[in-house]
Amino acid sequence: MKMAMNKLRKIVPKPLHPRSQFTPPTASPNLIPSTPIPTLSLAKTSHHQLHEFLKAHLTPPFTPRDLLLFLKNKLHYHPKFAHFDLHIFAWASTIDSFRHDHSTYEWMVKTLAITDRFDDLHSLLQGMVSNPCPCSDGIFSCPRSEPIFRFALNAFCRVGRLDDAEIAFESMQRMIDGKPCVEMYNILINGYAKCREHEKAMNVYQKMIKDRVKPDVFTFNSLISSCCRNSLFGLALEMFKEMKDKGCSPNVVSFNTLIKGSFREKKFEEGIGMAYEMLELGCEFSNVTCEILVDGLCREDRVLEACDLLIDFSEKGALPNGLNYFFLIEALCGEENVHRALEVVDQLWRKGNAPSSISCTTLIEGLRRSGKTEEAFQLMEKMLREGILPDSVTCNCLLQDLCDVGRTSEANELRLLASTKGLDSDGMTFKILVTGYSREGKRKEGKLLLDEMLDLGFIHDLASYNRYMNGLSNGRSSHQHQ
Repeated sequence: MKMAMNKLRKIVPKPLHPRSQFTPPTASPNLIPSTPIPTLSLAKTSHHQLHEFLKAHLTPPFTPRDLLLFLKNKLHYHPKFAHFDLHIFAWASTIDSFRHDHSTYEWMVKTLAITDRFDDLHSLLQGMVSNPCPCSDGIFSCPRSEPIFRFALNAFCRVGRLDDAEIAFESMQRMIDGKPCVEMYNILINGYAKCREHEKAMNVYQKMIKDRVKPDVFTFNSLISSCCRNSLFGLALEMFKEMKDKGCSPNVVSFNTLIKGSFREKKFEEGIGMAYEMLELGCEFSNVTCEILVDGLCREDRVLEACDLLIDFSEKGALPNGLNYFFLIEALCGEENVHRALEVVDQLWRKGNAPSSISCTTLIEGLRRSGKTEEAFQLMEKMLREGILPDSVTCNCLLQDLCDVGRTSEANELRLLASTKGLDSDGMTFKILVTGYSREGKRKEGKLLLDEMLDLGFIHDLASYNRYMNGLSNGRSSHQHQ
């Protein structure tokens, strides 16, 4: 015990923030993690306290399971010593009776990856290759080696440390039995694709084919995406063809990537053709598919073509549930083509593709600006009956329009309908309606609304109430005089 603790004293460094290099089982004099947890201060941590903490909870001889439980349950949540996890891991390697197994390696790899200590993670993986799990002492390698490297590979690719990822991949190949699984190649290909290193992504794919590992749909999706990211749409089509030649069925992501790539290259006919090919192959549209098509066409001022396309897909029953075609309605209203926008909403709605609340309110605003109060009123009434609630501002604006043309009673009925659906009236709603009844000389109806305002607390004093009542009494004569 004393000898082991003396080794720990040698491992824990006096310089408190140097870069670490982990190479078990030989302990390095510089084992402080390169990126310690920022809420912890190494400078204030006593080496003597760490020594006493280990004496109390982890005394040699101990097993890998003992060390794992200590790291998980004792050290991981400790406010002072949590950042010494790698030191203690390395110290355990120096004890003659101890040898790390896959459980301790896996815990340490995941901890370093999650806390973004990638220099230490790289060193730890190299140490794992030099000092493998005891499971590897027989004929076969440790079955947990590949999952451990998979986690590390994902972590390296996530932050763009592709050189470290490639080294980890090569190290894993030396450790495991047989060939890596397709997921390992996919992680590396996708990492290169996201960093726009297309040639390296293709090199990994070629290596994959050479190693006789069958690519899957995720492999080809990453490669197609890489081609499109690098403006290689022709090569993307070749990869799509190769995908089908190898018996791999494309999915919605494959088509979405190609459609988006074709639109980026201004090849709209090819992109639309891809969408119809999806239907022929029985591949269902996603919301993203429709958004790519509609958004791409609208951005090129091909709004009417986008309308026809969406309606055609709706007729074929191809549109996904919950599709939000707000962008198309906004584009039509922006071109002051509210008549076509209303037609699109009606046709899609009849086919079961109900518009979103924001699509409806956008169209109502467009109709109001165009003076089509009746159409706006009918749309508002329909959306309320279907349980689609507008915002209070849009509702109040439409009520004002109705009152302005002498339809206050209909406006009030619309208010009552909205109230039954959960849209509460505010003070402005009542003010608009009372004023409307005042202009129309309907004192009785206005008085009922005033009483309701009083009950709801929208009238705060007697003077305000009297002012409204005077308006109701003098409303018609004042209005006729004006």
